[in-house]
Amino acid sequence: MNGLPPPDPEAEIHRLARELESAEAYEMRLRQLIVDVRDMLADGQPARALSMLNDALRTIDDQTDVVAPHDAKRPPG
Repeated sequence: MNGLPPPDPEAEIHRLARELESAEAYEMRLRQLIVDVRDMLADGQPARALSMLNDALRTIDDQTDVVAPHDAKRPPG
C-alpha cells in the first residue's frame, strides 16, 4: 500500500479531461508555430524563423509537466 486514498473516479475523469484539453491546446500552439516558421522561411527571413524556434524551445523547456503533471505527494510509477 502506498498510504494514499484511492482517487475518486469522477474527479480522476475530470482531471484527465482537463489534461487532455491542455495537451490538445499545446499541440495546436506548436502546429501554428510550425506554420508561422514555415511562412517566415518562405518569406526569406531565416533569422526571424530561427528566433521563433529558439523562443519555442524555451517555452517547451519551461513546460516540465506538459503531459504528466508532477504531484509531490504521489510516488513515481
